[in-house]
Amino acid sequence: MRILCTNDDGIHAPGLKIVEEIAKQVGSDVWVVAPELDQSGVSHSLSLNDPMRLREVGPRHFAVRGTPTDCVIMGSRHVMADSKPDLVLSGVNKGRNVAEDVVYSGTIAGALEGTILGLPSFALSQEFSIETKHKPLWETALKFGPDVINKVMKLGVPRDTVINVNFPACMPEDVKGIVVTRQGKRNQGFLRVDERRDGRGNPYYWIGFEKLAVIDTPGEGTDLAALEGNYVSVTPLRLDRTDMEFSKKLVSVFN
Repeated sequence: MRILCTNDDGIHAPGLKIVEEIAKQVGSDVWVVAPELDQSGVSHSLSLNDPMRLREVGPRHFAVRGTPTDCVIMGSRHVMADSKPDLVLSGVNKGRNVAEDVVYSGTIAGALEGTILGLPSFALSQEFSIETKHKPLWETALKFGPDVINKVMKLGVPRDTVINVNFPACMPEDVKGIVVTRQGKRNQGFLRVDERRDGRGNPYYWIGFEKLAVIDTPGEGTDLAALEGNYVSVTPLRLDRTDMEFSKKLVSVFN
């Protein structure tokens, strides 16, 4: 199996080495095309007004001066143009990609682009806790990743669906199992704008996060609840975002 690996944390990110190791347990022909720099939070950005630079950093390893979306396009349509990949793996992200994260995540976007190009695609993310923030438990993703991918691939991935996989912030032996989940929703009140001053007294800003005094209980069956319970979360996400229920109501208004 021919596999294209990418991420949003950059070509030198530890998680990229983990996704490559996972890929080698799934197929023998593994290629890496990842962003030159950290692209976390860029969502599905596509470079249209800036040139992309491609740099070979090793055998079947390439860095792109661009976004994860750019990397998947470059990987499948240029670097691997002689024989397109059979599978796209994006990650392993440092930090979970659940609930509203899927809208912002470059990791999810890399997998989505693979899906758009007609390739079975997985987004892989390793949750971390306060204690493991600087040393995520990559061994959890490494242990469960290949099994999840092999089982889903055997079943077959629908053409317009991307598989979002999140590994809990615990040791492999503490994982309680693998569950299929839906996308959760959380309180977005923790977002804040942090104003600071540079050396000349001019203001600049960071988007930050507040610690909530009251944390919402995750909905049953969601990706959030799965991780909280030390389960691996597998969430199929569709490209088609049409709200069919509301669409039927709109028909009655405009017709």
